[in-house]
Amino acid sequence: MTLRSLLHSLIATLGVLAATSVLAAAPAVVRIGVATQGYGDPPVFGGSPAATAQLQHLTEDALKPDGVKVEWIFFKGAGPAVNEALANRQIDFAYQGDLPAVLGRANGLKTKLLLESGVRTGVYLAVPPDSDIKSVKDLKGKRVAIFRGTNLQLVVDNVLKANGLSERDLRVINLDDAASQAALASKGVDAVFLDFKLFKLQRQGLAKIIYASRDGGLQYTRQAHLLVLDDFEHDHPDIVQKVVTSVVQASQWSSDEANRGALFTLWAKSGVPVESWQSEYANQTLKDRTSPLIDPFIVARYQAVADDALRLNLIRQPVSVNGWFEPKYLDQALKTLKLENYWPRFDPSGKPLAS
Repeated sequence: MTLRSLLHSLIATLGVLAATSVLAAAPAVVRIGVATQGYGDPPVFGGSPAATAQLQHLTEDALKPDGVKVEWIFFKGAGPAVNEALANRQIDFAYQGDLPAVLGRANGLKTKLLLESGVRTGVYLAVPPDSDIKSVKDLKGKRVAIFRGTNLQLVVDNVLKANGLSERDLRVINLDDAASQAALASKGVDAVFLDFKLFKLQRQGLAKIIYASRDGGLQYTRQAHLLVLDDFEHDHPDIVQKVVTSVVQASQWSSDEANRGALFTLWAKSGVPVESWQSEYANQTLKDRTSPLIDPFIVARYQAVADDALRLNLIRQPVSVNGWFEPKYLDQALKTLKLENYWPRFDPSGKPLAS
């Protein structure tokens, strides 16, 4: 065998080994962390296109032809617990809110934001039915439950600021969703900042909602998204594309007003009644709330969250969102599904952009 033939044979062998190595490296399971406590067995959640994708098994169906299974992992500790799992490489993707993701980025987590999933979501302030608390301003010195470290906290801090208060003016008790509801129902706290779960307590006569942050403007809303670890995105772009496309499909179905009733019935499997979803989405279009788009409003909101987190000493150094969003998978999904112009886009202030 000549030296040239030997080299060609060696190169061919190395090529086969490299291809085999790539195939062997393909994951058997894709792990998606969810920043909420699941409900049921197996656990599910509601309130976002990502939840729709899970409930309709769209992501599983997208990856099944490749022999890749999907594992949804729920975290009672919400965003902070998801960040810990990302740092320990225990999950590949994460569904979480804006503030926890900013905190993770500030602490060196290498991730890419792929699409939005549940946007322009407000928070509510609820008190016991017989409480004399009438407004946010009345919270001074009161025992108030807030789930710190979640995307709810920053909205609350900004609401307090707008009313001349800060967390230091309150007797803040850090409680998760379930504990907050129990404390409010038993009058263990004077007030709770929480989400749509409060509607059920109100219907049961155990709470009274006295404030909705969305009424103050879109700057008092929170955003949620799907992100992926940098390393996973680099190694498995084909899988990332299929996951993103499946969630965009879920976004389209969730955005169709003809599906409003079916959507809320589907999400009710999460333990949140249909009536609560009806109240949460009253007088709002589904497209505005279930859009996956990364538009100027979203980019501006994430940067505002990062800036506010620094101002409130939740992080120690500035965080820039430049280079954090990776829209190519979303763009491809929109093109494939012919949805480029399906959802409205908003400017940084939240006003609709011209088509």
